[in-house]
Amino acid sequence: MSHAKALRDLLKAPGVIVAPGMYDAFTSLMIEQHGFKCAYLGGASISYTRIAQPDIGLTSVSEVAQVVSHIRERISIPFIVDADTGFGNALNTQRSVKLLERMGASGIQLEDQTYPKRCGHLAGKSLVSKEEMVGKLKAAVDARADKNTVIVGRTDAIAVEGFDKAVDRAHAYVEAGADVLFIEAPQTIEQMQTLGKMFAGKAPLLANMVEGGKTPLKSAKELGDLGFKVVIFPGAMVRVLAYAANEYLNILQSDGSTARMRDRMFDFGQVNGILGLDDIMAAGQKYDHNLALAADKTKS
Repeated sequence: MSHAKALRDLLKAPGVIVAPGMYDAFTSLMIEQHGFKCAYLGGASISYTRIAQPDIGLTSVSEVAQVVSHIRERISIPFIVDADTGFGNALNTQRSVKLLERMGASGIQLEDQTYPKRCGHLAGKSLVSKEEMVGKLKAAVDARADKNTVIVGRTDAIAVEGFDKAVDRAHAYVEAGADVLFIEAPQTIEQMQTLGKMFAGKAPLLANMVEGGKTPLKSAKELGDLGFKVVIFPGAMVRVLAYAANEYLNILQSDGSTARMRDRMFDFGQVNGILGLDDIMAAGQKYDHNLALAADKTKS
């Protein structure tokens, strides 16, 4: 079964899909090893970690594709990739969909901001017309090599045009072929309840949990009760690791040692355990005589 088909099956199955955010192959591997059935690759996390820039549309489709390729090499679970605006017009969108699908994306998210875009929880966003976004979504659907690849249609219209216009756009995006709806940054529980009721049975809804963002933070169960099917935590991994790195650097600067951090870090062997070093080396021994000899000496 393809990873895209696996994502479609998750969307049809009971329960809420919790998709932690990742930003590279290592964080994706940890997500898979913790038993999550789906993951999410956000553009913000790529921008933060690859170029140390805020999410204001500075990354390119080739940079995103490279990250997707590295992740797919290491994990088998499905994951959704944030393709921003498709990196241009409808033809750019088609090229982006083909590239990201080929690199290993199971779902591809497209939004209706102008290009370059900015984070959905930042002020000052602007949108393309509803008609242009409909065209992009139709282009994306036509570009898929695998009919199971999930197209996520996102609208940022709540902050720009208001809630009613966002709902109008969302209906149009479903008609254009979006498999999942991502109505970004509802600001109240009442808005979230309305969306859940309005699109029940029409399209699965995706909720975006951003610590410090505009949308009320709720648990996956609470969001499921509100009518949401997919819950992403796109930037939490970066924020957790940035917090830990800041603490580590402060201690190293003051102490000149990592001793006070030892109980809050994995050691050398533990990290290699996550990476599966023993299994990788064992596999290599089948093909490399020198590795096999080195392993025998280690055992003796």
